[in-house]
Amino acid sequence: MATEATASSRPHFPARAVVTAGMPYGNKNLHFGHIAGVFVPADFFARFLRDRIGEQNVLFVSGTDCFGSPIMEGYRKLTEAGEFSGTITDYVRGHHDNQKAALDAYEISLDIYSGSGLEPARTFHAKLTDEWIRRLHERGVLKKRSTLQFYDTQAQTFLNGRQVIGHCPVRGCKSEKAYADECDLGHQFDPEELINPVSQLTGTKPELRPCDNWYFDLPAFRDALDELMDEWDADPQVRGVVTKTVRESLVAPVIYIKNELREAFDAAAERLPAHTVHEPQGNQASFSVEFADWEARDEAREVLEAAHVRFRTGKCLLPFRITGNIDWGVAAPELEGVSGLTVWCWPESLWAPISFSQTALATSEEGRYSSTDWRDWWCADDSQVFQFIGQDNIYFYCVAQPAMWEAMGWGLKQTTPVANYHVLFMNKKASSSGAIKPPMAAELLDHYTPEQLRAHWLSLALDAKAVSFSPKPYDTSVSHKDKKTGEEVLVKDDPRVVDPALKESAFLTNIFNRLARSCFYGAAKACGGKLPAVEASAEVAEECRRVTLEFERTVHDLDFHGALAGVEEFCRAANKRWDGASKAAGDDADAYVAALADAFAALRTTALLMHPAVPAGCELVAEHMGFAAHDFFSWEHALATPRELASALGENPDEHAIVELPPRFDFFRKHESQYKK
Repeated sequence: MATEATASSRPHFPARAVVTAGMPYGNKNLHFGHIAGVFVPADFFARFLRDRIGEQNVLFVSGTDCFGSPIMEGYRKLTEAGEFSGTITDYVRGHHDNQKAALDAYEISLDIYSGSGLEPARTFHAKLTDEWIRRLHERGVLKKRSTLQFYDTQAQTFLNGRQVIGHCPVRGCKSEKAYADECDLGHQFDPEELINPVSQLTGTKPELRPCDNWYFDLPAFRDALDELMDEWDADPQVRGVVTKTVRESLVAPVIYIKNELREAFDAAAERLPAHTVHEPQGNQASFSVEFADWEARDEAREVLEAAHVRFRTGKCLLPFRITGNIDWGVAAPELEGVSGLTVWCWPESLWAPISFSQTALATSEEGRYSSTDWRDWWCADDSQVFQFIGQDNIYFYCVAQPAMWEAMGWGLKQTTPVANYHVLFMNKKASSSGAIKPPMAAELLDHYTPEQLRAHWLSLALDAKAVSFSPKPYDTSVSHKDKKTGEEVLVKDDPRVVDPALKESAFLTNIFNRLARSCFYGAAKACGGKLPAVEASAEVAEECRRVTLEFERTVHDLDFHGALAGVEEFCRAANKRWDGASKAAGDDADAYVAALADAFAALRTTALLMHPAVPAGCELVAEHMGFAAHDFFSWEHALATPRELASALGENPDEHAIVELPPRFDFFRKHESQYKK
């Protein structure tokens, strides 16, 4: 019965939840990876939570990351080439508007998609940034450091992070696209460690000159992060890739030196700070030197460089840069006489979801949310924040952010990171700034419907491993010889080859559609356009209950592909049951109506559970079943059959009318290009 929906054995959900999706840079439009790897999974969970705990208790936020050197560099290149004549704000706003249009096209149901440098969020974000940095300074965890920054002597200017490219210095990393202090794989390092730096302005080797900036004392929080990782290891909602990646940085500072340089190292060893040498094991080509802290390791680097001993550094916690010297950024407050700085885009993007939440709550219509105090969403014991990110961003969201949350002393609850592996393109990692260009999100809609792609991407199991998206219209890598003509034919041009991206679509357009049409056309014929006059069988009602509770638990554990696979199996079985029972009924009207009652119960359950994945088609099912979407999808009555739902809403189920279905109606349509001409 519906009252069992509050059974204590079921998973716990918060009273309020914030869902965030990673922020795209303001210098690009969205490619499929942004949508597939982050926004669709986040939207699925936000929609599920709205159904499960009430839409007034869910806040789904994201926005454009407006500041930083990538945006400055993109803008500079376009204006110097004469391809753009507006301001940098105009440049960012244009990309923001295109990003928002793409998200809308994929039915991403954000409560707010603003921008850190665009109103209305800009004012909230600037105020929060000022408060945040002053608070860290008051708490004694901001340290002023005179660090080296790249300077182009030919252009006579300091270079921002993206205006310098070299090789990553972190041991084991093969990235040749490393910037001033991070590589394209997310590794962090000091500018002086970058190998073979080249200025992107003049193509010359830049100098390193000192600059004052503020750094967050991240190494001081190593013990706290260790404890948090123990908690996350035991949390079924946190994926193993998160704690594995974080623990790689929770180690002592180490330098690696090739074995053939051992003699030169030994000659310089007495000038090094206290250290421990770890001899190579087996066939290892290097030995390692461990230090007590990062300062000692930095001192050792200077000694080894002077002795011409080449080395690579390992991962460890380093001070996390908060400010920088570029013009396009959120202004940092003046502290200890240091002024004119802006905030590095990465730290301010970590608290941007809070400022987006503040913006959404402050600008919402009265009564829209259960509370308009942002602290009730980010700090309260009965709230939870779920942050959907890509695996490249684990260092920022799962190392730097938790430490800062702890340091602030505001009672900020540690967020739940939901990290997905890479979604590949044709089995290769694609990037809009790399050699392999992924298709843009808007472009894919020339070949697929949004719901086809949503269902496919949710099925990829990105929580477990990197998986390839291989849409047939883009597959130019595979060809075969046509048996009739003997000509080479590309897979993309062969209508006989099945499109891998349409596997889940076949369930929607065939199985789910068929069950829905069978119910509505059958009820129009046998029930006078009303719900079947009998209740579903006890066996079917129990099966609906079982799959609903299993779906709830699986989604709670953030296994979306597993949850949807269970629904598909259930719906296929319901279709098969309907086929057998309706045929067996023959001229027995009562048996036919009983079969319809079972089919309607299964349809209601399928639509309820598929709603977060493919909302538009499921809402059509609810509409034609004669229920308002809010009532149909609310989990207050999740275990109710259609007749039980009508009764719970105060109706006479015998009189509950359904909406007549036009002939050959599709709840889930194929893309126009997929229909035979």
